[in-house]
Amino acid sequence: MTNIGLEQLQTPCVLVDHTRLIRNIKWAQDKANAHHVRLRPHIKTHKCLEIARLQLAEGAVGVTASKTDEALVFINSGIKSVTVAYPIISQAKLDSLLAASATHRTDLRLLLDSITGVEALALAAERHKTTISVFVKIDVGLHRCGLLEDDPNLTTIIHRIQSDTRLRFIGLLSHAGNSYSAKCAGDVLQIAREECRILGRVKSRIEGLGVEVTEVSVGATPTTIVSDVYEGITEIRPGNYVFMDMTPLRLGLIDVDRISLSVLATVISVNQNYMIIDAGTKVLSSDLGAHGTGAGVGYGMAYAVEDYETRRHPLSVVKLSEEHGFLQRNGVFLPIGSQVRVIPNHACPVANLTDTLVVLSDAGKFETWKVDARGCVL
Repeated sequence: MTNIGLEQLQTPCVLVDHTRLIRNIKWAQDKANAHHVRLRPHIKTHKCLEIARLQLAEGAVGVTASKTDEALVFINSGIKSVTVAYPIISQAKLDSLLAASATHRTDLRLLLDSITGVEALALAAERHKTTISVFVKIDVGLHRCGLLEDDPNLTTIIHRIQSDTRLRFIGLLSHAGNSYSAKCAGDVLQIAREECRILGRVKSRIEGLGVEVTEVSVGATPTTIVSDVYEGITEIRPGNYVFMDMTPLRLGLIDVDRISLSVLATVISVNQNYMIIDAGTKVLSSDLGAHGTGAGVGYGMAYAVEDYETRRHPLSVVKLSEEHGFLQRNGVFLPIGSQVRVIPNHACPVANLTDTLVVLSDAGKFETWKVDARGCVL
């Protein structure tokens, strides 16, 4: 690590507090161990091999990815077990994943939520003369991808998977992303409990068909933080927990000292209404909350560097343009050239907008870690 003051760093840049990062990684693994479930963190949050290796070293059984190219970065780097938690129907994308997993002997897990998805995986599996491990995704309240628990197509899909020797049904997967739009910690807990109940009922329904459900995988950072029910659950897949951001803070799920990611920016102009910083949508993103909830107020919370640890004199990022952020003055004046640290609403898109993370130690030293899967959206 290099010993250098923040004032010498070029801004804007994305900072990660190493001590808090490690503490968060250990916290999630300890929770998984305490409830006798496996941890398979979602790497779409950080897209960084260095962080993934820290998670695996602490005890994670593998990683979860969203997109094909994102998963390929981790497969080709030797990560031995990868779930792609996204319904893939493209034969070209399946060819890439199956070829890479065969080369690296990766335990690859894919998901589907339709007959179209079954046929796509079956076709690719036959072409590659391999067997694909398959999750069926269940919609537990986000209403994005997945089957509702009473969907009549569920039985048809399960039977179709079972009828193909190239497909191996391993279980159910869900994402309680609706927890991000909750109003408080109590609401998040109820969502976590309902997710468990829904998956339990679907599991019983499938087992009633004579089909074994060996894995039940859930994943969302808010529900992971508060959940006290793990009956029937075999795996958790939180992602945002490594960084945290304004969303779990807003929900009352964490204290501010759990947040490990911030954006270092510089005040470059001042007018009677705002202090303007050199971080706009191309750094902070325009995300008001995960899954388009719009639950955030403003685009993050900024603090003068000297106030960051004490959280004195918070300044709301009230507007953004591409290269500029607008800090509401609220009686606070920071002269041009002052540095601030901004806690974003949603850390995941912020990490994807930078090539490197500047990782800070308690001793004030820093090093840079590459965001290896940055921009991998295919």
